[in-house]
Amino acid sequence: MSAFIAVDIGGTHMRAASYPKVGRDPIKIKRISTRAPNATPLEQLISLINSIWPNDQEVSAIGVAAPGPINPFEGIIYTAPNIPGWQDMRLVKELEREFKVPVFLGNDANLAAMGEWCFGAGQGHHHLIYMTISTGIGTGIIVNDKMLLGSRGLAAELGHVTVMSGGPVCGCGKTGHLEAVASGTAIARWTKEQLQQGVPSKILSEDDLTTEKIAEAARKGDDLAISAFNRAGQFIGQAVADFLHIFNPSIVIIGGGVSSSDDLIMDPIRATLIERVISSHYLENLTVTIADLGDEVGLLGALVLARQSCQQKPDASQPAPVEYAL
Repeated sequence: MSAFIAVDIGGTHMRAASYPKVGRDPIKIKRISTRAPNATPLEQLISLINSIWPNDQEVSAIGVAAPGPINPFEGIIYTAPNIPGWQDMRLVKELEREFKVPVFLGNDANLAAMGEWCFGAGQGHHHLIYMTISTGIGTGIIVNDKMLLGSRGLAAELGHVTVMSGGPVCGCGKTGHLEAVASGTAIARWTKEQLQQGVPSKILSEDDLTTEKIAEAARKGDDLAISAFNRAGQFIGQAVADFLHIFNPSIVIIGGGVSSSDDLIMDPIRATLIERVISSHYLENLTVTIADLGDEVGLLGALVLARQSCQQKPDASQPAPVEYAL
């Protein structure tokens, strides 16, 4: 029997699971902190993988979902947000040296798209856009059953398209990006700014604002909270309309923490799409929906990458053709 390891690395926590050759139910699964007082993030990662390694099965491959710009062809993480020391980290080389099995690396948003495509809301679709909206905005794009990677694996950063010239500073340091005006962080920041400017709210205060609290207030009829989600949804809808013109997908999947606000964010997205597309033909048979897989999405995407890439790379001594296709 053969097994696969899937890893989902975040700035705060990392998770790993071992899976059988087929199916999505893990053999073992565990989550730990990315940082520890007496261990580097790499040491934490190696310890985590060891802890879920199956004792009675041979591991065929490891798939890793990692944040930030990466090069999946060379197995390099260029920059990992909130992970100290991970600049030009040759993670695939480090893990293959440690575990002596093939390791495959993908951007976390790309692999989330793969997870939804294979196991979640995107099943049966051949052209797909996935957006995770939480602290930032990450995206993955599937075109004709293949992940759009670009020449160096850096494609599909749709959260960093400019939607407001001269707008607020994004987490990347540039201004006016979609992430800067419509992420969970941006929703909370804009709401706080409105409170500071004297916009009334019967429920919200400037202290400890989160998108969850703003969503709760919106459901209770708070006008400022409703406006915060309407504003973000309109920016997202405007951007998605542009993406429809470029990629013409059959489904747009919204994931991440902000998606838990359901219709508060989805209604303005859908309404703005209708207003902004250049032709109603772009909306024919188009599905705009919330992701199915929740917190599992990164692990399941990494699992798909490991299984698929292992099939493409029967000889572990040869470089893997990273196509991310089924």
